[in-house]
Amino acid sequence: MVDDRGLLDSRRPLTAEERLAIEHEFEEGFGLLSQIEQPCVTLYGSARLPESDPACVAARAVGREFAGRGWAMITGGGPGVMEAANRGAQEAGGLSVGLGIQLPHEQGINPYVDLAYTFKHFYARKVCFVKPAEGFVVMPGGIGTLDELFEVLVLIQTGKTAKYPVVLYDSAFWGGLVDWMREQLLARGMISKEDFDLFFVCDDAARAADFVVESYKLNS
Repeated sequence: MVDDRGLLDSRRPLTAEERLAIEHEFEEGFGLLSQIEQPCVTLYGSARLPESDPACVAARAVGREFAGRGWAMITGGGPGVMEAANRGAQEAGGLSVGLGIQLPHEQGINPYVDLAYTFKHFYARKVCFVKPAEGFVVMPGGIGTLDELFEVLVLIQTGKTAKYPVVLYDSAFWGGLVDWMREQLLARGMISKEDFDLFFVCDDAARAADFVVESYKLNS
């Protein structure tokens, strides 16, 4: 089996099998995404939260709001916040997409997904999160969610992608991080004031969807 530990081993080059495996994942991922005919939002968030958690309740509402506006919902296809967003989108008649990842403790694709693909490698999966997206909603989450958030911000900041709208949902959750960015990164000249325009913090599902959709229309 080709896995990331082998691919990232600095002591040996990639094998032909590994190169083909990576190419196959990109081909399969792009093939899945080509079936989506409407604008898409990618939503990130924790896989560990229960259905009753406020973040999951909010994600389900966010999924419904985007579906009501004719947008497809893309998540990592797992449980927790991702499942809630997929469920909300599907319940409202929208297209629900899950891009899963093979992990030792991952529970597989949740039952509220219409289109799904499970990746072996994070980097192929990350590209497929970004490629079809016209905006991003980042719900409360852990290390993986933070990784995904900052990767998107870097791509936008450096001009590697268009200036897509990014929503940080739940001001109480994200407020401390934003304050730290001001007090440490901005104060020491590591970022600029304009970098705070890369994201929008809100606490309302309809407002989050409106922000993304309005930004998309403005830039289309």
